[in-house]
Amino acid sequence: MKARAGELGFFLCSVARAQPLDEEARRLEAWLHQGFQGRMEWMARHFDLRTDPTRLVPGAKSVICLAYNYHNPDTPDDPQAPRISQYAYGEDYHKVLRRKLKELLAWIRDTYGQAEGRVFVDSGPVMERDWARRAGLGWAGKHTLLLHPRHGSYFFLAEIILDLPFAPDEPMKDHCGTCRRCIDACPTAAISPQGYLLDASRCISYLTIELREAIPDAFRGHMEGWAFGCDICQDVCPWNRFARRHEEPTFDPPDELLSMTAREWQEITEETFNILFDRSAVRRTGYEGLRRNLRFLAEDTASGSPDGTGPSPG
Repeated sequence: MKARAGELGFFLCSVARAQPLDEEARRLEAWLHQGFQGRMEWMARHFDLRTDPTRLVPGAKSVICLAYNYHNPDTPDDPQAPRISQYAYGEDYHKVLRRKLKELLAWIRDTYGQAEGRVFVDSGPVMERDWARRAGLGWAGKHTLLLHPRHGSYFFLAEIILDLPFAPDEPMKDHCGTCRRCIDACPTAAISPQGYLLDASRCISYLTIELREAIPDAFRGHMEGWAFGCDICQDVCPWNRFARRHEEPTFDPPDELLSMTAREWQEITEETFNILFDRSAVRRTGYEGLRRNLRFLAEDTASGSPDGTGPSPG
């Protein structure tokens, strides 16, 4: 099964035993209670489904956890151009990986016999980082993203929950040590001083994608040019020196994307947006959402940058 997953492009594949996530449920409840989800009210819904895989797949025995590389170190030709996260350069990963997961699930059924199962790619009420950690795909770093000692963190997570009993893998121990580069580099103080805890309502990715309202003035001068998502905590992580460029053609950006100038970004029309991001995850924020982000960045540039210490937490 793991070999077949590799043939489909998943460079990591491991298994966790399907059982309630009791400890993780307590952490999630505390995180929600502190309001760190911001306006993402959906994160408080279906709590029982998030923490018990047998509620998603009756009789579930295994959670197959997979990782798919999206790393692309290319940067805009114009250093003043707005930036978007690497994962959004090409075709929407939800569609790309779901096709591969369905193919893997079909192979499992052909090989091992009829099985009830469901596939998930950053969709549905699944705590994918926690499952991946339990399955030994990596450890949750101080920036709260999954880290692998040979691959870094530039990868998507995906799962197949099914009622076949595959042998579970062992969890991996934490290798962050005393490093705090991600904590110190975050311009909006979204990561707690001790790490391992993220106030998502302060994260640039949340502000530019999930937040549907105006970006609060407290973040002026601290967006560091990001118009969709943010890669700062990954860019500074020492483990990502081992990250390699992806080999998935659908994740390559259109030729026009990285060549756009700062002025072309500010003048982008809805027609150009629809062409450029026809199959991209950038469509999640929509044309008006992207325009809002670009205006916010332009106003920052016009007013000049503050001292760069970042807005204080709270």
